[in-house]
Amino acid sequence: MNEQDLNWDDVRDLSRRVSAGEPFTLTAESRSILQRTGPQVGIPAADVERALQSEASAATLLTEIARRIRDGSHRLSRALSEATRLQETSNMAGARQVLRAIVEDEVVPLYRDIAQVQLEALDEG
Repeated sequence: MNEQDLNWDDVRDLSRRVSAGEPFTLTAESRSILQRTGPQVGIPAADVERALQSEASAATLLTEIARRIRDGSHRLSRALSEATRLQETSNMAGARQVLRAIVEDEVVPLYRDIAQVQLEALDEG
């Protein structure tokens, strides 16, 4: 996956507009956004395609994609902060445990990969 493909601003923008009351419309653009971002947040492509069969299910898919981006980002940020705090108190085992939990449980591949890199760096240090 190319770094440019991971620009989630369009899905965040679409989600904000719908949350603010703009009706969701399944257009070529919104379809493309959902097809691209669904798998990036751990939703199988087949599930994305099923959801794109109607506007209602596509709108639900948009909500789920935006939720995964937002919630995963918050979980990762909290875990990285906690791991850093634990490292600063020389609790390396605790820091590893926090990072391993994200690697094991996170559904968004990008966030899982970031935690894995941090865990590997901690193990090397």
